Amino acid sequence: MVERRTFFSVALPHAILMIGVLIVFFPVWLAVVASTWDPATIINGQLGLLPGPYGAENYSRILFSGASSSTREPVWSMMTNSFVMAVGVAVGKIFISLLSAFAIVYYRFPFRMAVFWFIFITLMLPVEVRIFPTYKIVADLGFLDTYQGLIIPLIASATGTLLFRQFFMTVPDELLEASKIDAAGPFRFFKDTLLPLSLTTMAALFVIQFIYGWNQYLWPLLITTRDSMQTIVIGIRKMITTQDALTEWQLAMATAVLALLPPVIVVVAMQRLFVKGLVETEK
Repeated sequence: MVERRTFFSVALPHAILMIGVLIVFFPVWLAVVASTWDPATIINGQLGLLPGPYGAENYSRILFSGASSSTREPVWSMMTNSFVMAVGVAVGKIFISLLSAFAIVYYRFPFRMAVFWFIFITLMLPVEVRIFPTYKIVADLGFLDTYQGLIIPLIASATGTLLFRQFFMTVPDELLEASKIDAAGPFRFFKDTLLPLSLTTMAALFVIQFIYGWNQYLWPLLITTRDSMQTIVIGIRKMITTQDALTEWQLAMATAVLALLPPVIVVVAMQRLFVKGLVETEK
């Protein structure tokens, strides 16, 4: 039986979706346009919808020279710091979550479920809640203004542990029995069986945690005092001063556009694995 679909049943959903896309895309387009004009055009409210002639100059200046009114650190350096932090946080969370979920599911030790629920409860204690003791520990370890200080306090993940635990519980017990018959130890079973099966879940978690690490603001603001260690989000905030006359808006918009690129590239490059990791029920 062929379902007959009217014009409105097809056109209306697409029209609603297109309106949603335009609402989301329009502010991004304005940021791109603003990054190609001079500051006088933006401040005087004469910004149009078409790019201007100063794009190459603005992007070249912000990439290699920085904004003189706020920070002299070039954007490529700030983006490098953000990229190292985002990758470190994502990889660290995946590694810790895999090990903790593997221990909870496949090892029988006292208070195993109590440990799991204790980890799960930490979802209610984000970094902002435990900011003082975390900062004190990092400072005592001498990790201020270092990549270790940016990454290590953020790598514990109750969400990742829960995600991998739920997946490991769907793995057939026959695979574990087959590994035991082949005289494979726990590490070999983990490396040769569970890791290959977890690739899509790892990819989904990597995308989520990369964006989480890239967008961090409060923690890098607290532990970085040198411009050479500041992240791209901190750089954007420093460019936007309290007095509009001193804000170089064209450079701030160019920085914001550049800050969008790495997360977008990661999402696009890993889109297929990301979707499979979230919606696939049978591995």
